[in-house]
Amino acid sequence: MDAAENDFADELKDLPIRLYYQDEARFGRINTVQKCWCMKGIIPSVKQQLIREYSYLFTAVCPQTGSTCSLIMPLANTETMDIFLKTLSKLKPKERIILCMDKAGWHTTKQLVIPSNIIIWFLPPYSPELNPTELIWRELRSKYFNNKTFESIEEVENHMMLAINDYTSNIEQIKSLTKFSISYN
Repeated sequence: MDAAENDFADELKDLPIRLYYQDEARFGRINTVQKCWCMKGIIPSVKQQLIREYSYLFTAVCPQTGSTCSLIMPLANTETMDIFLKTLSKLKPKERIILCMDKAGWHTTKQLVIPSNIIIWFLPPYSPELNPTELIWRELRSKYFNNKTFESIEEVENHMMLAINDYTSNIEQIKSLTKFSISYN
């Protein structure tokens, strides 16, 4: 399952090759109280919530094009990763995708079904700083989830959908956030 050990099928040879980075993040009903702005003389009041209900946001991003693919899933496991890979493949049928990701258990299992236009390339262990998708999580948490509480997991998922759609709608912002000092030709 390593990119160096695989190649794309001959019928895909004329399609462009794109490098995508993939990761998943957990969002839920536990919040962290953080600094916030308020009027002078006012002491801000922020509720803290400690309810252990979560959903997962799976996202792949191409730093070259700013293109993204995201799915909200109830769990992070082999079945949901299969669904994500099929969705990415169907969304980008005219691309050969090298999908760079960490070695989470559901990424490395032999039960994972990898579409023909995707090759998996694993990051070195303990190196989240090499995955620009981590920067998207940072931005979503600070801009859309800062000091928020939710009445239900459905409310969390609705907010996740609005947040990821709003944030990734600006392709130039995504390209700027996720680019490395690599020159793409």
